[in-house]
Amino acid sequence: MSRMNHLSDKAFFDIQVNGYVGADFCSENLTREECHRACQALRDDGVGGILATLITDRLDALERKLHNLVQFRKEDSLVREMIAGFHVEGPFISPKTGFVGAHPAECVCPANVNDAGRLLDAGEGLVRLITLAPEYDEACQTTAFLAAKGVTVSAGHCDPDLDTLKAAIDAGLSMVTHVGNGCPVTLPRHDNFVQRVLSLAKDLWLCFIPDGVHVEFFALKNYLRICGIERAIMVTDAIVAAGLGPSAYDLSGAPVEIDEDGVARRPGSPNLAGSTIRGPQLMKNLAGEMGMSEEEIQVVTSQNPRKAVKI
Repeated sequence: MSRMNHLSDKAFFDIQVNGYVGADFCSENLTREECHRACQALRDDGVGGILATLITDRLDALERKLHNLVQFRKEDSLVREMIAGFHVEGPFISPKTGFVGAHPAECVCPANVNDAGRLLDAGEGLVRLITLAPEYDEACQTTAFLAAKGVTVSAGHCDPDLDTLKAAIDAGLSMVTHVGNGCPVTLPRHDNFVQRVLSLAKDLWLCFIPDGVHVEFFALKNYLRICGIERAIMVTDAIVAAGLGPSAYDLSGAPVEIDEDGVARRPGSPNLAGSTIRGPQLMKNLAGEMGMSEEEIQVVTSQNPRKAVKI
């Protein structure tokens, strides 16, 4: 693929990348060399840009991580080209088992304007997306604050009731992070977060991880019939182990195990811990498993994510 195609607005724009080929964007110990290597691998895989994603940690640690990534962008033209901004997934999520997923529950805290402002300041205007739990955002104050700042607010790792979800949308919530994930593996049959989100799909961007593990392809087809490709966004949710083999790795300072099928989990947990899928395989899955045309794939991998995070 040529440089022109890499930089094209039609190239895959991935709004959820935690790491790649041994580089962990969630680590305070990430070096500029590791970040450069990950960006080169992403570019070689045909990715046109990403939001580097940080998961839940202490506020001061998240500030330091954002500062480091800001500095890497200033110092390295390739990093600046590939990392268009940041996605902060947490710490304003649900601490409840299952909903917290692979995030460290001890670092979770309710959403509040002061801490959200600290994250925006640390990101120097580059925090484009924040995932939070609407039910832990009192009176939707943080959602309204972030939306007014031009930050896309997404619901994830959460379990708001329908009225709370509607109120959050009215306050500026516009997206749902990895639909069908960030929740317990077993849910009530009908009144659950996934069903509530689908009932409001016309008002939300719905993000999916099309690896066949996070969402089985037959279920993803059902979801797309409801929301339509005009509201769908595909992401990898790639972690440090993307592009590497089965082994044990660190994700944000805690262990994650990759099995022979490339599935990532915290040791002893049924919940998934990100993905190891890369851009080329994601595209193959959409074409082969989902039967999507090139035009449809471009909508859900490039056009919609850019619209959703205003890039």
